[in-house]
Amino acid sequence: MQYWIIGERELVLGFALVGVGGTVASSRDEALDAFYRMTGRGNQLAGGTPVENQSPMVLILTEEIASYLEEEVREWQMGDRLPLIVEIPGLRGHLAGRKSLTESIREAIGIHV
Repeated sequence: MQYWIIGERELVLGFALVGVGGTVASSRDEALDAFYRMTGRGNQLAGGTPVENQSPMVLILTEEIASYLEEEVREWQMGDRLPLIVEIPGLRGHLAGRKSLTESIREAIGIHV
């Protein structure tokens, strides 16, 4: 399975140590460009030029990057397409107001242990 991460430099380097490719992004424009390339929409900064064979099966976004791309991520997740988008905490932990995966699961199934 192919994975790709878009996030802070340190996280991208850490994931690279286990063989996961990535793109460093520190602004909305950089994040949007990387997101478009990895979802097969093309290179946003180059005017939407299509990119072939770069779409991973799982796209990992840090919460900070996901916050830059909320509308694009929501739209992508509503469609039935790959890559699957997974959000992880950044280097500074969870962003305020964001639920953890465990909290989301507990809310969805209604069980609190």
